[in-house]
Amino acid sequence: MSKAAIDISALTVSERIQLAEDLWDSVAAADTDIPLTPAQVEELDRRLDDLERNPDAGVPWEVARARLEERVRRGG
Repeated sequence: MSKAAIDISALTVSERIQLAEDLWDSVAAADTDIPLTPAQVEELDRRLDDLERNPDAGVPWEVARARLEERVRRGG
């Protein structure tokens, strides 16, 4: 792999964030399976087992997001 032709240190923080987002989007758009590590498989299995044992333990994404946004608005 060759070095990027971009001097990342010359970019603003905003430009570096955008570059990271663009890079991530290009990875996500690739039609390639990314293998999971054994630890990741184990963690996903554990979480699925937890969900199956207690399906009402979590909250919908909309509720979790609203709570997080409220915490950010309050500053903590």
